[in-house]
Amino acid sequence: LIIIDPIALPPAHQTDLESLGRVDRIVITNANHARDAATFAHSYSAPIFVPPELRGELPHSHNLHDGLAIGPLRVIRIEGAADGEFALYHPDDGGTLIMGDALINFDPHGFTLLPRKYCTNQKQMVRSLRKLLDLDFSRIFFAHGNPIMIRAREQLESLLDS
Repeated sequence: LIIIDPIALPPAHQTDLESLGRVDRIVITNANHARDAATFAHSYSAPIFVPPELRGELPHSHNLHDGLAIGPLRVIRIEGAADGEFALYHPDDGGTLIMGDALINFDPHGFTLLPRKYCTNQKQMVRSLRKLLDLDFSRIFFAHGNPIMIRAREQLESLLDS
C-alpha cells in the first residue's frame, strides 16, 4: 500500500487504513507536504519518496525524479509550481492523476491552477502540466479539493487552453 502526503488520522481512521493492507511506501508530492510522513514512516517502517528539496530532512527518504516508478505509480516533475512539485500517474482502470498543489478543485474557485502567488513560475507550470495531456486518464485526485471522476483529461485540456 502506498500512501501519499499523509496527515495524522484519528484512531478509527487509522484502523481503516490498516485494514487496506500493509503500508510499504510513502510519497510526498512537493516540499510543502511532508506533514506527518516521518510518523507514518516510523510506524510502518516504510521508506519515504521525497522531492530533492526535502532530502535529508526525513528519515529513510529517497529522491523523487521524473520518470521514477514507485510500484504502479509513475512520477512526473511539474516545474514552476510549488517547490519540488510532482504529479503521480496510475495507468489502470482508465488512468488516474494524483496532484499535489499545481491543480486545485474547491469552492469558490472550482477546477483551476495553483494561484500565481504560490508558484515559482506559473507559465513554466502550465508548460509542465501540458505534458500530462500525453497520458490516458479519466480521474484526477487533488491534495486540495474534490476529485474529478470522469473526463478529467478533457477538463484539464480545457483549463490549460483557457
